[in-house]
Amino acid sequence: MLDHLLTVIREEHLAEQLYHSLVGLEIEEHRIDQHGRLSQRPHPRQLGSRTIHPYLQTDFTESQLEVITDPNPNIGGTLDQLDTLQTVAYRSLAGDDRIWPLSMPPKLDETDLQFVRNHFERPAIKPYREHLIHKYGLKHGCMTGVHVNYSLPDPVINRLYSHYTQEFPTLVAFKNALYFRLAQNFVRYQWLLTYLFGASPIAEAGFFDPVPAELQHPVRSIRNSRFGFVNLPQEQVGYESLPGHLAQLQAMIDAGTYFSAHEFYGPVRLKGQNSAQNFLTGGIRYLELRDFDNTPFTPNGVSRHALYFLKFFMIYLLTQPLPENIATALATARLKNQTVALEDPLQATQYQAEGEQIFAAMREMAKQLNAHTEQWENIDDLEEVLMHPELTPAAKLVAKMHEGSLMKFGQAVARQWYHERISAPTLLPRLTQVTAATQRFVMAALQAGVRFYQVRDEDGADLLMFTFAGVTQVLQERDMQVGDPNQRLHELFPDLPSGDQGVIV
Repeated sequence: MLDHLLTVIREEHLAEQLYHSLVGLEIEEHRIDQHGRLSQRPHPRQLGSRTIHPYLQTDFTESQLEVITDPNPNIGGTLDQLDTLQTVAYRSLAGDDRIWPLSMPPKLDETDLQFVRNHFERPAIKPYREHLIHKYGLKHGCMTGVHVNYSLPDPVINRLYSHYTQEFPTLVAFKNALYFRLAQNFVRYQWLLTYLFGASPIAEAGFFDPVPAELQHPVRSIRNSRFGFVNLPQEQVGYESLPGHLAQLQAMIDAGTYFSAHEFYGPVRLKGQNSAQNFLTGGIRYLELRDFDNTPFTPNGVSRHALYFLKFFMIYLLTQPLPENIATALATARLKNQTVALEDPLQATQYQAEGEQIFAAMREMAKQLNAHTEQWENIDDLEEVLMHPELTPAAKLVAKMHEGSLMKFGQAVARQWYHERISAPTLLPRLTQVTAATQRFVMAALQAGVRFYQVRDEDGADLLMFTFAGVTQVLQERDMQVGDPNQRLHELFPDLPSGDQGVIV
């Protein structure tokens, strides 16, 4: 199925559009106090209602922020919005709260865990949380990570479909085949991403009791290992076929094994429909890729290098044919990922030769698709990481350890990031082209949960678009030169609420 896809992409000149596939981010991160422990302060009141907030949510614990960007065809645009949202989050922190930069939580003791259990301000989703606590324990939900939402451009899908109408009876069937091939190949090559971007080498005191034998030394990624943020071994959902995947997922939900589809913690989630049954008729709209640890080496928690590499890597995965025995290949891939996740981060991976072959194939694809200079440079940079394990995030973190802990390092990074945000000469550094008063208005809107977009009119003038509950207001800068942005926002959007609920995903 889907034979000669790379040839079709090249002949139809679709590479440039594929480079602009949509990417959105969900960054989970903990608030910590001055001692480096999970914050016991409530969710920042300035951040409005978690019932409706599109950008700033919480997850399993009250201390666990989730920063969510819109999908964007440009990595630069995605990261600019992420930076703005992170700045809003930082400037909304109360007291001495800071942001913990690592996927594994800081040191936990019984006082911390008791607080996590007893303080949860969203009654609507408390039953789901209690289910997770009973099944996985409190500590499991305290891990954080980066989820990448990825979608192919619809014009590309439509153009490709014209070459495969004999193979697929409907556009939905074709789209599902494309996305599920991506999902299957993502699972097959997950180990390479775990090697390149794994950044959870150790757990702090109080997380494991006792510490498993495999974790008595630093590893590449606890979070992506069987000790991390995964389902129970007997409750896995496979990727052997789309109907089989959906049937297994629905069976887990129907039996009460999974509380809902949110409890599926596989490396890829299919997204875009409200139930598993609807994907076959309504189609997959995007994929949620869940392999990435938070990185403490860039202030937004995700590496620009990782996102640029992922964009090109996804084209590679799209064009790779599947082996005949997909079940065996996927089972082998899961074992590979486990092996790599638990390897010594200072040593070469045992799959380095295979990684070199993948990079060679990516280089050949880059030639055929006339890749940009930045894409070539990114391939070069990440291949260098493959050849030199000391360049991986996990290895860099090992060098930061003090007496078997990353607490001092994590606290130092948290203080540095906070200082850099708060002491910046402008309120929202990615919006320097607008006035200080406009930045204050935009920040108030983002805190309140109003969607914000920057557009230009036919004359090139900047227009700022604000949307809430189906109502859109397009404003010029003169409209935002007001003394009280919140009062003006409630005049524009009278139904803007307060309070918080939130959703665990």
